[in-house]
Amino acid sequence: MSSVKPLLTEPEISRVVEMAWEDRTPFEVIETTFGLCESETIKLMRRHMKPSSFRLWRKRVTGRVTKHRKLRGFDVGRGYCPTQYKR
Repeated sequence: MSSVKPLLTEPEISRVVEMAWEDRTPFEVIETTFGLCESETIKLMRRHMKPSSFRLWRKRVTGRVTKHRKLRGFDVGRGYCPTQYKR
């Protein structure tokens, strides 16, 4: 079984990295928004971060309940705060 990897632009990659760092954005939202499963998100983070930053991020998200929708006690239907992008 082969999966087709989406081609992401630089702004999209930047947004994936930002969402991955956010505590309350689960990996499922990244998958829904950009088509990257958790393991693909980890690979993207490894490629686009310094090794020390990647290790820090992995330590931070490993086992974090809010990064996995199934482990959360509540459901969030958005990947960002509505006031985050003001115009």
